[in-house]
Amino acid sequence: MPTPPSAAVRDEPVIRDRGDACPGALRLHAADDGFLARVRIPGGLLSAAQAAALAEAADRFGDGHLELTSRGNVQLRALTDGCGSGLAELLDAAGLLPAPSHERIRNIVASPLADPAPVRALDEALCADPKAAALSGRFLFAVDDGRGDVAALDPDVTLLAQPGGRVLVRLGAAPDAVEVAAAEAAPAALQAAHHFLDAAAAAGTRAWRIAELPAGHALDTEEFTARLIGRGIRARYVPDAPRPYADPPAPGVHADALCVLVPLGRLSTDQWRELRGELRITPWRSILVTDTAARPVGLVTVPDGPWESVTACTGRPGCAKSLADVRADARAVAERARGPLPVHWSGCERRCGHPRGTAWVDVVATDDGYRIDGGSVPVPAHDLAAALAAARNSTHVPQVSEDAVKK
Repeated sequence: MPTPPSAAVRDEPVIRDRGDACPGALRLHAADDGFLARVRIPGGLLSAAQAAALAEAADRFGDGHLELTSRGNVQLRALTDGCGSGLAELLDAAGLLPAPSHERIRNIVASPLADPAPVRALDEALCADPKAAALSGRFLFAVDDGRGDVAALDPDVTLLAQPGGRVLVRLGAAPDAVEVAAAEAAPAALQAAHHFLDAAAAAGTRAWRIAELPAGHALDTEEFTARLIGRGIRARYVPDAPRPYADPPAPGVHADALCVLVPLGRLSTDQWRELRGELRITPWRSILVTDTAARPVGLVTVPDGPWESVTACTGRPGCAKSLADVRADARAVAERARGPLPVHWSGCERRCGHPRGTAWVDVVATDDGYRIDGGSVPVPAHDLAAALAAARNSTHVPQVSEDAVKK
């Protein structure tokens, strides 16, 4: 996998005329196949009891399946009308709703093989802070153990572990950072969120993420350093911060954990229940389980299979905007369209769930077939596998700018 490109630079500021409608566990989204709930799982950390509660919710209120998102969260689909209070009660009893007013902003991705303590500290800080509730459901924190796996996922605030018990705090895609002690990383991340909220309020553009701030209100890392010092956090400005990069864990055994890849991020509750013990959901639609002997049917537990780095949006029948059943079409050609480059299948121009921080092959449905990497002519079905294999093995992939992705 190539080194991830830097974040796209916007020519024009994003000006939003509505609030953030990102779904949550309490704010359900009406989809074509029923209601959808998105349960935030900070750092992907789930106890056995919490995992069991999610399976119960999918069986009792939904379609008996769970979906993994590109932020390591879990979605429940085809929920019945009027299930909101029952679902909330079940999730709350399992400890999955520690702060109802903050449940949509608990967006934390983390290095899946790392100590979970920093994630828990950040989540507790967010849930205890009234001002943080004003963040959008899109604002993303990353807790990276220093290898650079989740730091590459376009986070708004990155905590990057350093030797000697130090942590770098990076704002968006900035080249510089602030160094703090590991014990002060969570308070520093919270202050970064406050810094963004203040800038967004001053800009008046209703920005949801740091990259959306207009140039005149962009966050300045040196100013942020001074802000931290003013609040009693010992901080040092680092003008040229390191940018490590590492691939996500491949399917298979890693020390005392098994990484299980979920094809297209969707699995049944029967498959879910085969993953016994504590779980860690990754942003790459895989799951780390403590039972290294587990071999769940239909899931991937060995490397180099056809499903690595293949993702897709919901598509038909769940999404009204989709022009195709992208998951069925992806399954039909997966074995014949292998390649080192990731591929993402999209049912429309919005490209929901597309990869972050890496080159990727862009497959978008049209009324007449699929366009690959922005090609002007849709590829017919009988040529799709060969064309996709060629694109995934190409040394050059046209990149889709963030401005081209419909919101």
